[in-house]
Amino acid sequence: MYALQNIDCPIEIGSLVDSNFSTLVLKEYSNSKIIIIADENTNEHCLDYLITSFEFLSTAEVMLLPVGEENKTIDVCHQVWEALSEYGIGRRDLVINLGGGVVTDMGGFIASLYKRGVDFIHIPTTFLGMIDASIGGKNGVDLDIYKNQLGVFRFPKAIFIDKTFLETLPIKEMVNGYAEALKHGLIKDVSLWQKLVEIEDLLELKDDLLLRDIASIKVAVVNDDPQEKGFRKILNFGHTMGHAIEGYYLQSEAKDHGYCVALGMLMESFVSQKLGILPKDAFFEIEQTILNWYPIPTIPMDDFPTIIELLYNDKKNHSGKIQCCLLDGIGSCLYDQPVTEQLFMDSLVYLMSKSSTSLN
Repeated sequence: MYALQNIDCPIEIGSLVDSNFSTLVLKEYSNSKIIIIADENTNEHCLDYLITSFEFLSTAEVMLLPVGEENKTIDVCHQVWEALSEYGIGRRDLVINLGGGVVTDMGGFIASLYKRGVDFIHIPTTFLGMIDASIGGKNGVDLDIYKNQLGVFRFPKAIFIDKTFLETLPIKEMVNGYAEALKHGLIKDVSLWQKLVEIEDLLELKDDLLLRDIASIKVAVVNDDPQEKGFRKILNFGHTMGHAIEGYYLQSEAKDHGYCVALGMLMESFVSQKLGILPKDAFFEIEQTILNWYPIPTIPMDDFPTIIELLYNDKKNHSGKIQCCLLDGIGSCLYDQPVTEQLFMDSLVYLMSKSSTSLN
């Protein structure tokens, strides 16, 4: 069992059965009602394992969220809040969020706002959720096609990471989370980057020690800057441009968050080297790694203005200026870097130049 401490939120990595999960729940919530928030996928593949492993969960109420980023909306939250009221859930009760990033984002948001705050626990079931989405105290939902426009900072009581849940996932979900793992190496740890780049089979990521090493990057950054006033912003590398791409696809057929972040990292790395911040050899190494794993889509040039509009609505912008994270080396990241609209256009044109060469 490996342990991390994210502010006042303990994180345990290892078997859920052998963790402090039951001790925590029975000690602090023995007389409380328990709600499990899951989505349709975790209801089918993960819920039975959780409930049968812990007898005290046999009476828990289960609330199902629809699957997908397109359902990460305030309307769905409203339905859950109404159900919580109908069940008579109070401020001393407990919400357990069982699922990937959408479930932990929404479940944390729902619990944080209901009656000014109900305690919640995260049990992430995807690789991306385990190393990134469930960690850091950010909870929120999208506003139409604008990513994470509504949200709060509030940490769960604990996070329990059990790789058993990864056995239920298709390989594409490992690819999705791999992008965020690469990001952690790019922004802060060149040795982690090198270790991840050398991986040939993503099943190697299901190692408790490696999960700890990847997650510890985000934990350390968040502990240094919990409210994202400064240094924590490096975690947004790839997300300014990646969220614009993700929002664009929310209008038609949603694409995975990690996939869009990979595209965003490639674009922001391109801008970094074009500005002379990132050495060209480092850029080519990043480019090759991302192209090896993430096929580049074809976006019509006529749609570029739509993506630019989404970019200008990114919550990280300041005074009407696009703000990005840029790399000045592998393992080193600068935040609050202004990027002109023209540079963003150049990065889109660059990305499209790779759309045919990257498809296998």
